[in-house]
Amino acid sequence: MSVPQSEFIQRDRGQHPPGFSPGYKTSTLRSPRLALWSLQNSLSEFTGPVFGREELGPLDHDLLLNYAKTGEPIGERTVVHGRVLDENGRGVPNTLVEVWQANAGGRYRHKNDTYLAPIDPNFGGCGRMITDETGAYAFRTVKPGAYPFRNHVNSWRPAHIHFSLSGSGFAQRLITQMYFEGDPLIPMDSIINTIPDPAARQRLVAPLDLNAAVPLDSLAYRFDIVLRGTRSTLFENKLQGN
Repeated sequence: MSVPQSEFIQRDRGQHPPGFSPGYKTSTLRSPRLALWSLQNSLSEFTGPVFGREELGPLDHDLLLNYAKTGEPIGERTVVHGRVLDENGRGVPNTLVEVWQANAGGRYRHKNDTYLAPIDPNFGGCGRMITDETGAYAFRTVKPGAYPFRNHVNSWRPAHIHFSLSGSGFAQRLITQMYFEGDPLIPMDSIINTIPDPAARQRLVAPLDLNAAVPLDSLAYRFDIVLRGTRSTLFENKLQGN
């Protein structure tokens, strides 16, 4: 396995949300309390993992069917597609893309989620895929619902899908969230508003793509993920190469 000739690109702290954002209450506990150390990357961070298509199941990318027991899940049938791109607009192939989300009622299939919306017995809320030679990916799901959270009185999260991208090294897992165009809760969301640059916030909003919609079946949204450069997608952990 080849080893990169240089270290991974560090995050751009001019765009990335600060670790401590008072408007997002949870950051009070999660933000660093001491100065950060700059450490040289180790060989274990440069190498592995390698994900192959043979490791994925045939329904891993289909959230409508990969957990279905007695029928398909309830909700607005939705296709999400896009490309993983580098800073020059070139597709990044063989990138593992993992997604997870709440169901159409706004509830996660997780033991710690106690929101009063019902659990959908036919929806697991997780999927994964590997980008093709052009960097493209696509999956089917139901549009997630909004849900309340205890950031402040009457605080709600907009509909969103979590994304995780894994590159060629262990230090290259990037995590972000995708929002849906036209959601009125986005301007009031305490998490997306931790991003200081309005243009960077907009890059997390997927536009409606009727050209990719399936007639009489599903609407579609396009979400391109840019890994580096001035138009990079904002990630929750760091801005670095993939």
